[in-house]
Amino acid sequence: MTLTNESPGAATPFAPPAEGELVVYRGLTLFDGTGGAQRPGVSIVVDGPVIRSVGDDADTAAAVAEGAEVVGLDGLFVTPGLVDAHQHLATPPDRPVAEAVLRRLVHSGVTAVRDMADDLRQVGDLARAARVGEIAAPDIHYAALMAGPGFFDDPRTHQVTRGAVPGHVPWMQAVTDTTDLPLAVAMARGTSARAIKIYADLDAPLVAAITAEAHRQGIPVWAHAAVFPATPGEVVAAGVDTVSHVTLLAHEAAEGPLTSYRDKPPVAHESLVTGEDARLDALFARMRGQGVVLDATAGMWASDALAGDDPESGERARRQTELAVALTAQAHRAGVELATGTDYETPPGEPFPALYEELAFLVKRCGIPVRDVLRSATLVGARSAGTADLTGTVEPGRQADFAVFGRDPLADIDHLRTITLTVKRGRRFPREAYAAPSPRETR
Repeated sequence: MTLTNESPGAATPFAPPAEGELVVYRGLTLFDGTGGAQRPGVSIVVDGPVIRSVGDDADTAAAVAEGAEVVGLDGLFVTPGLVDAHQHLATPPDRPVAEAVLRRLVHSGVTAVRDMADDLRQVGDLARAARVGEIAAPDIHYAALMAGPGFFDDPRTHQVTRGAVPGHVPWMQAVTDTTDLPLAVAMARGTSARAIKIYADLDAPLVAAITAEAHRQGIPVWAHAAVFPATPGEVVAAGVDTVSHVTLLAHEAAEGPLTSYRDKPPVAHESLVTGEDARLDALFARMRGQGVVLDATAGMWASDALAGDDPESGERARRQTELAVALTAQAHRAGVELATGTDYETPPGEPFPALYEELAFLVKRCGIPVRDVLRSATLVGARSAGTADLTGTVEPGRQADFAVFGRDPLADIDHLRTITLTVKRGRRFPREAYAAPSPRETR
């Protein structure tokens, strides 16, 4: 066959460099994410989109002899690229707004996000554009959603299925015990989704059946921590890979039966905020044993986005924050792997993303050591996205994803705000090149 159209397509100004393009990043202090101590005087040799070597500054002679570009990072601090494990980029879809959010993320050290189910017609194209370098953006890993039919009265489901019928599209399916699950999972995979997200209004047997079928077809399951009527314990017992929203775990200590997403019974708040509730201890032990990652979104209720504009909503946010602090700290003490998701964004005029607020919340409110929080934001985040074989640490053979800071984030988590450079797949995104959103990107 002769190809008659050899147009390269759209411009790709942010494409990864080609194999053979060598860069030596020299003189930095490295937190590599593997669990070892922070190391000064390190050099990272990057070959195209991949890390070739990590070693002492003296070990870079061969790369320099091959003509490598040398970038001096003396006095600066490097971590693996950060991961926001809970983003929504297209509810409702608005491409300019989404591109502005992504641009701020990648210029803030964020090299990957999990999109937790939106209009995948748009998210899929954003992920493609980010991957090939048409736009400045982290890599995007996304899920297709499944829920019970009752959930699809939610107006958000209508926003993300415009032009179609909510609950009857491959990226957002209403599921019952008569659904052909092998076909439903295959249709979800057809969107190029990396995972199935189990959201609401499904009982325990159906959660287990969806999970089993997804795993049989080779993709993970990212679930809400309580699915109603399926309890947190039943969701974990189903074998899901990650659970989202630590405050939903409180429904393991509900004071009445779980029925539906809209009708949540009260929980044993006074017992739970002690951080010593035995029912949660048992749940966390099971999560640790199975390796279930908790995408806590711990700081969400303390954000301006959910602060509430009347006394009732403000009190709700305060109590939810109290729960989030206690349960996240309890989960950490129990050895549960925590990923750092946000589920909201800071206003467009803010210079930094919500992920910085989440990391600060985990350190300052939940009392988790900075080292552990940075591990959550890097290696555990990569595990939550299913990419830990390629990302999450700075090691030879890994994807060249890392962030460079002017001051040490291990000394103070607020030093994240000294970000100077992001490297994603070997492509550099200097902070000084960040352009704030235009009026069209902020509506």
